[in-house]
Amino acid sequence: MNTYRVGVVGCGGIAQVHGGVLRELPGVELAACADIRPERAQAFAETFGGVPYPSLEEMLEKEGLNCLHLCTPHYLHTPMAKLAAERGVHVFTEKPPVMNRAQWEEFQALEQAPVRVGVCFQNRYNQSVHLLKEVLASGEAGKVLGARAFVTWHREAPYYTESGWRGSLETEGGGVLINQSIHTLDLLVQFLGRAKGVEATMANHHLKGVIEVEDTLEAYLDFEGAHALFYATTAHCADSPVLVELVCENVTLRMEEQEVALSWKDGTKEHFSLAQPKSPATGKAYWGASHGLCIGDFYHCLETGERFLNDIPGIRDTAELLLATYQSAREGRAVTL
Repeated sequence: MNTYRVGVVGCGGIAQVHGGVLRELPGVELAACADIRPERAQAFAETFGGVPYPSLEEMLEKEGLNCLHLCTPHYLHTPMAKLAAERGVHVFTEKPPVMNRAQWEEFQALEQAPVRVGVCFQNRYNQSVHLLKEVLASGEAGKVLGARAFVTWHREAPYYTESGWRGSLETEGGGVLINQSIHTLDLLVQFLGRAKGVEATMANHHLKGVIEVEDTLEAYLDFEGAHALFYATTAHCADSPVLVELVCENVTLRMEEQEVALSWKDGTKEHFSLAQPKSPATGKAYWGASHGLCIGDFYHCLETGERFLNDIPGIRDTAELLLATYQSAREGRAVTL
C-alpha cells in the first residue's frame, strides 16, 4: 500500500471533520495544514498533526504532498484545485466545486490533468440513499412519477457576519442553494438522473441588509418522465431533517436522513431506521455522517485506480443543474439544460 502525504487548506469547522477522518485512514499521513489565520493552522496541527503554514503556496512548496483537501471558502475551490493539479497533487474538495460557469469551465479542464479530483458529496454514501437506490433499481417501485425535497434549516446573522466570506455573492457564490442544500439537489439527480430543465425563484426573507445572497429558493425541476419540487430555506426556526420523497407507480419512498418509509400501493407499509455510518468524525448532525466513507473511498480509488463516484464526470449533472437553477432564478425564466 502506498502512503499518501496529505495537506489540508482552510482550518475552520469542516476541516475538523476531514482531520478526524484522515488521521484514522491507513496509508494516509496528515503531513501539513495551512490557513491565512496562523492561529487556526496551529490549533489544527496540534489536534491532528502535521506542520502548520500561513499559506497554501508555502505548504505546497515545502511539503511534497500527494493530495490536498480543500476546506476553504467557496470562491477559492477552483483556483486552489488548479494550483494543486499543476503541481501534480491530487485534490479532494469540499462542496461546491464551483460558483459560476467560468469556474466550471476551468474545473472541468482538470479532467485532463495527470491527477485525480474528487468532490465531497458525502450524502451519496448514506445507507438511506443506498436503500432508495436499491428499491428503484429492483424494478418493484415501477416508474418514478414525481418527487419533492425540502431543506428547512436555521441560520442567523453571526453565521454570516463572523465568517468573513459567507453572505457575499463574490465569495460564497449564492446562499441556501449553493451552501446548505446543494447535497439535496445532488440526491435528486442521483435518484432521477440528469435534469432537462428548471424554473426557480429566490428571495432573502429574514436577513435583509445582512446578506446579499438568498436565504430561500424554490424550483420546479424537469427530469425525464418526472418533475420534482424543491424548496430550501435557512429562515426556519430549527435545523429540521431533510425530506426527500419519491412517488412511484407502486410505492411512495420517503427519506428523512436515516429514516426511510415505504408506502406500497397495496397498503403495505415498511419503515427502516438505519444506523449512522461509523466515522471518526461526523461533525454537525445536519452535515450527514458519511464523510469517513466518502473520503475513505477516494483514497481507495487512488490506490486501486478505480473510478471515484464523485469525480468530475460524476458530479457534472449536479454542477450544471446548480448553475442553471441560479440562472433561472436570477433571470426570471425557465432554463433548459
